[in-house]
Amino acid sequence: MPIPARWSAPLLSLFRAVFGLLFLSHGISKFFGLPPFPMPLNPLLTAAGVLELVGGALLLIGLFTRPVAFLLSGQMAVAYFLAHAPQGFLPLANGGEAAILYCFAFLYLAAAGGGSVGVDAMRRGG
Repeated sequence: MPIPARWSAPLLSLFRAVFGLLFLSHGISKFFGLPPFPMPLNPLLTAAGVLELVGGALLLIGLFTRPVAFLLSGQMAVAYFLAHAPQGFLPLANGGEAAILYCFAFLYLAAAGGGSVGVDAMRRGG
């Protein structure tokens, strides 16, 4: 049985919040060691961690969803091409599946917005 169309906006909000929380957890790992991050932070990883913490939190609450998601999509594209693609062509072999999934999930949010539940929705009165 198909999901009614009226559920699409709340489900989009849930999608946004889940991806925001998952992304936030990467920044928490880098800066607070929960769980421990497996390598020392260099300037590039520190910048990524800041984007993960701030961007993940903003997506979680649904604030500035479109511009934040666009920025994070770019971050994940850069992460893929810098860290994963040099290890081989296939994402399954180079460990880049998560980066690609985040990249396109965030690109979708940049286009679709954050749904009907979140700070952006409250600010526009919906």
